[in-house]
Amino acid sequence: MRAWRRLRRRVLTPAISQTKCDVRGFHVKDEATRERLETVGGSFLTGFGEAAEARVVADVVAPLERLAPTWRGFAYEGAAMGLTIRDALPGRGGRVAEFLAGPGDPHVYMAYVGVGWAMARLPRFLWSRLYAPDPLLRWLVLDGYGFHQAYFRTGSYIEKRYREETFSWPADDPGGYAVRAIDQGVGRASWFVVGADPDRLARLFAGFPERRRADLWAGAGLAATYAGGADEAGLERLRELSGPYRGELAQGSAFAAGARVRAGLTVPHNEVATRVLCGLSTRDASAVTDDTRIGVAPANGLPAYEVWRQRIRNVLVPVRKN
Repeated sequence: MRAWRRLRRRVLTPAISQTKCDVRGFHVKDEATRERLETVGGSFLTGFGEAAEARVVADVVAPLERLAPTWRGFAYEGAAMGLTIRDALPGRGGRVAEFLAGPGDPHVYMAYVGVGWAMARLPRFLWSRLYAPDPLLRWLVLDGYGFHQAYFRTGSYIEKRYREETFSWPADDPGGYAVRAIDQGVGRASWFVVGADPDRLARLFAGFPERRRADLWAGAGLAATYAGGADEAGLERLRELSGPYRGELAQGSAFAAGARVRAGLTVPHNEVATRVLCGLSTRDASAVTDDTRIGVAPANGLPAYEVWRQRIRNVLVPVRKN
């Protein structure tokens, strides 16, 4: 059985070469940033591989917990993708539900994003098997989908600005918010595509239709804070270039803070990023996301998730008076 599990891991897990900047054609700002962004991808695949091989869900925990805090959240994200893929295959399911109820709970934001990665790899007729029960957080699944598409189909989603103007998941999305959530993931992936270079990012986003830019900048703020890749001067440049989208940039940064704090994975670059982009410590930025979530509900045709994002932005914009 162990040999079968190892074979399953080899068959299901994408090749590590697919996370390399030269393979992807991503810009390389410097070697240190290349190493950081590639380590993110490698950590994700570590989590995916452990989930693909695991006999039971609990088996994924020990290997992931051995990773440094900087990278551990990405591994949990990858594990959620791997478990989702396995749940979609014939046979017993329920692994993602068990994961979210147990070891994945502190990493719930990243786990939902990982489900979105799996969505991008699964045929649409299997999307009904996706497990994302929280009506507020399920939009993070689409963030993960958008990241995957921009990361692996860069020519279409980044260079040609392709957008799926209608989307079939979730079924109860009368306002068509799904495409906006996907754009948030596209913006997050863009940080990797440009090699964490703020000037390149700003030029890239300027080429997108104006109606898409707010969500793209929010995604970039999340990536710059959670994954890193820019020093304090680079983050200040990012804030400057965001112009009218500073609130969205800050909102994305606060989301990253919330994910890091909830999982107990705050590291120094998170503190620098939230101080520059939100005007707050990482813990205080996370608290904004918690406070604004209380009592959030759909309004004006928007889902509660977008109302939550707007609340966060409206709290943070006045803080950052430069």
